Amino acid sequence: MIFTKDNLKLGLVLGLLGPILGLIVVYFLKYNELSFSDFFKLFMDNKSMVTAVSSLSLLANVVLFTLYLNTHRDNTAKGIFIITLIYGIAILLYKVVI
Repeated sequence: MIFTKDNLKLGLVLGLLGPILGLIVVYFLKYNELSFSDFFKLFMDNKSMVTAVSSLSLLANVVLFTLYLNTHRDNTAKGIFIITLIYGIAILLYKVVI
């Protein structure tokens, strides 16, 4: 099974997919009255919303990271952590620059 493997590439892929799935979950739980494209436009245009929704989206990576770290799959956890840092830095830069 894919979740029993321990390699950096798997961690990088899971780290990329986690926040995307987190964003979709936030959309369905809180903003489902909007179309997804309207939600995404609102998300990108509103800096305070970027912070709130991005934080919630990155929680998916926290769950994945904790799961893989606690099961001693350190290479996969390392990949998830690297992508989480990249997402965090990108969000910070987006808020500061734009």
